[in-house]
Amino acid sequence: MSVQQPVEPICVKVNDAARMIGIGRTKLYELISSGELETIKIGKATRITTASLHKLVERRRALN
Repeated sequence: MSVQQPVEPICVKVNDAARMIGIGRTKLYELISSGELETIKIGKATRITTASLHKLVERRRALN
């Protein structure tokens, strides 16, 4: 039997994105509104790209 490797998602739900970086939904929506996080719409669902989450963390790390 072959063992499948876990696949990292390329986008996540709003609640999951907030939990991933340890902030609340309100702050996450502020970051979306300011253009710091990239979102996509799939039907009515809003998803946050994990690439934009990684970039946000790297930008904030560079400031410290």
